[in-house]
Amino acid sequence: MTQTKENQTPSLLVAIEPEHAALRNDIRLLGKTLGEVINDCEGKAIYNVVEKLRRAAVKFRREGNAADSAILERQIGQLADREANSVARAFSYFLHLSNIAEDRDQNRRQRQHELHADSPMRGSLQHALDLLKEKGVGSRKILRYLEDACIVPVLTAHPTEVQRKSTLDLHREIARQLAHSGDRLTPSEKQLTEQRLAGLVAALWQTRMLRQQKLTVLDEIDNALTYYTSTFLTAIPRLYQDLSARLRRPGRTVFDVSTAPLPPFLQMGSWIGGDRDGNPNVDASTLEQALLRQSTRALQHYLLEIKDLGTEISISQSLGKASPELLALSQASQDPSPHRLDEPYRRVFIHLYARMAATSLALTGRQLALRPTYDAPPYSDPQAFQHDLQIVADSLNQHHGSLIAALRLSGLLQAVSIFGFHLATLDLRQSSDVHERVLTELFKAAEVRYNGKAVNYSALSEEDRIGLLRQEFQQVRPLVSPWISYSAETEKELAILRAAAACRRKYGEKAIKQVVVSHTETLSDLLEVLVLQQETGLISPAPRHAADKRHAGLMVVPLFETIPDLMRGPEIMAGWLDLPEVAARVRHAQDGIQEVMLGYSDSNKDGGYLTSTWSLYRAERQLVQVFKKRKTRLRLFHGRGGSVARGGGSSFDAILAQPPGTVNGQIRLTEQGEVIQGKYKDAEVGRWHLENFVAATLEASLTPNPSAAQTEDDNMAHFGAALDFMAGVAQQSYRALVYETPGFDDYFFASTPILEIAGLNIGSRPAARKPSQKIEDLRAIPWGFSWAQCRVMLTGWYGVGTALLAYVENGCEHSPDSPAQRLEQLREMARIWPFFRTLLSNMEQVLAKTDLDIARRYAGLVPDKKLRGNIFGRIEQEFALTLEMFKRVAQRELLAEDELLGAALGERFAYIDPLNHLQVELLRRHRSANQRPGRGGDGESRTQRAIHMTINGIAAGLRNSG
Repeated sequence: MTQTKENQTPSLLVAIEPEHAALRNDIRLLGKTLGEVINDCEGKAIYNVVEKLRRAAVKFRREGNAADSAILERQIGQLADREANSVARAFSYFLHLSNIAEDRDQNRRQRQHELHADSPMRGSLQHALDLLKEKGVGSRKILRYLEDACIVPVLTAHPTEVQRKSTLDLHREIARQLAHSGDRLTPSEKQLTEQRLAGLVAALWQTRMLRQQKLTVLDEIDNALTYYTSTFLTAIPRLYQDLSARLRRPGRTVFDVSTAPLPPFLQMGSWIGGDRDGNPNVDASTLEQALLRQSTRALQHYLLEIKDLGTEISISQSLGKASPELLALSQASQDPSPHRLDEPYRRVFIHLYARMAATSLALTGRQLALRPTYDAPPYSDPQAFQHDLQIVADSLNQHHGSLIAALRLSGLLQAVSIFGFHLATLDLRQSSDVHERVLTELFKAAEVRYNGKAVNYSALSEEDRIGLLRQEFQQVRPLVSPWISYSAETEKELAILRAAAACRRKYGEKAIKQVVVSHTETLSDLLEVLVLQQETGLISPAPRHAADKRHAGLMVVPLFETIPDLMRGPEIMAGWLDLPEVAARVRHAQDGIQEVMLGYSDSNKDGGYLTSTWSLYRAERQLVQVFKKRKTRLRLFHGRGGSVARGGGSSFDAILAQPPGTVNGQIRLTEQGEVIQGKYKDAEVGRWHLENFVAATLEASLTPNPSAAQTEDDNMAHFGAALDFMAGVAQQSYRALVYETPGFDDYFFASTPILEIAGLNIGSRPAARKPSQKIEDLRAIPWGFSWAQCRVMLTGWYGVGTALLAYVENGCEHSPDSPAQRLEQLREMARIWPFFRTLLSNMEQVLAKTDLDIARRYAGLVPDKKLRGNIFGRIEQEFALTLEMFKRVAQRELLAEDELLGAALGERFAYIDPLNHLQVELLRRHRSANQRPGRGGDGESRTQRAIHMTINGIAAGLRNSG
């Protein structure tokens, strides 16, 4: 927020290279606007304070003079509480606005690539289709592939999303207004645009940044639904239409438009309202509300589209013919208007509107229609609605109306095939520990006997558990009795499964398809869920009709999370698929597909970055062999988060780096926390990320490379031992620091804002599994989020430097003889092995965001000087070693191959740094005053609010820290 010599107007200027002038101009415009708003709303004195800090931070980032850093610290230390709040808001909002400008720049660059057909952007559909064409894969093969493909982003409510919905809504409006700005505006248009932009930024500045109350599960459901309105309901059908157009046969004219929907290969999933693992606030009522609200959003969309179609397709029968089927459907309409007697299409849409209004009333209990209608039979299912729409489309296609159908009707047809009446498939998730306790109680209450003895399920061996559960699964008589009172936990679990069965009957089987078992450690953990489904009406009791999917219940999906779980996973799945009753279910009820979920967060927290990444990769390869032997299709569900430590980084590169045979047209992955708003708050940006996802899956599944599996086997043969060795060293190094260093828990809780994050109202789920200050009890998400806040990023690199150096210096069995040869081997791995190259690339981004000068200030919050020196000294030493070893192996400086990202981060840091310094100062004040974390509102101190604002701003600036 500098004052230019020309007009002394407040502005926020950053140094961006000339080739990115459009981005520079957008940031300049937004920064200038924000500066003017601060000057107007807060006064000149506050504006000058903010500008003084900005200049010092920028000067330090550009020149690296320690004296400038000291000036910055001194200035922040002198801030009054009111000034601290304003400073936190100013820098946070500038980072918010920078994100908007960067998203717009990404859209702009993508459009430029599309305008040059000879150079489509990597990750685009066109690039993927061109690559497949070069490899001899034609449109027909792609269409056949799409018939069986399953590509699903799954939205979850993990608590790293710190932005309020009100703030995100303003972000969207600012982005829309920014899109209207440009050089081609008249002076009056430009003035009006800038005036509207200033009004929106002023509204943003005066909108409360923080939530006063903790989010409820229902809040999280509603927040997620906003992304369907802004992005998914329109962007996904558009993506389908674009892909369909690109797959057209050569030689078609613009008048030859296909309106037939593609198979619904890309759909949406959700955990919000069904994921109760560690969240006591999720129960049967939240599940019912989630599906009710999802259905409501889908049906509202359909009603609006039908209404617009009735206005849009005004074809007169005297000028355009209609098919007999269309005319018959028109006759069913009770439209009384004489003006539409010769407009059969409009009469049809009035009838479809009436039927959809009746459908919405039947499914939601509410009248969602926005205009008067008449009584009509509701649709029994989405297919019946789609059938009527197809009659209209076929009639138009047969009578020179293809282009008319392509305006809106084809998109609605596609949307119905994707979203149905349920909008998104909602997964259930619960910990295996809970299932065990519930069954222990049920077996005891029912006095079940096994091998002639009364059953104490929790005390049984694994072999006996398997035998008992298989025996129970074959029983026709119920295990649960209405005459017995059970514990609250058992009643709650039975109620949510019964609710799931009722919701499937109401909204369709696609509404709920999977139940995820957290902490899967044994085969019995999976069998327990089959028995519980049978007891709650999800699976019909024996004798069963295996081919009848209506009574087959939910697919049981194991979640392998920790390092030991990942190691046991392939053996557990082999045992699962070898059970005859399971094999029959997979073959008949699951179309030969079995899903396996892999947890990135907990495996990282358990063993560190390198060990987690390698364990996941090895588990995937072994699972491929297990499934191949049993002729079953594997669908991997990747529990990725935003940070690299949680599987973050480029989804496109991550999919292409998967072991051969692990994608194969079947993939689901979680979208969590701030990643959801970063990717999907804007329809254009959201479309690009969805296109990346589809393009990567197409490339990974269809690029013919008969030698890929052999190449990967060769890589494993040549390099696997080296990774085994380094993973062992890295895990030992990581665990020695985190779990074996006396006082490390105290260091972590003192040197990071974890306690303050726990007090921030950013999610319905508790930050810890138990009320304690132990690392073991802390959830992996706030664990990683806290390290990101203090710029240590420990979860994304610690232990890697030690592992690389140990291999170079000592080697392992079958490694090259000399250190020089082993270093060259690592370099070769980085060049030719996608897995290792991606591992280093993701770590590179984390190293670039790590700042130990700032981290040292956070370490100063630890009162024990000896403990502080010991632990921070080890972190500092390992960081220096990891950075050195990265440069030696990758043979480049950090971000040397991505100068744009490097420049962008350099500019961002100038605005993140003051927030870090301010956060440290505020944490010191807050803790020295011995203030307890408030609950928001009047109970929260001004210092606490300012701390929470800095958390918000740092997260916005780093973008993928959760």
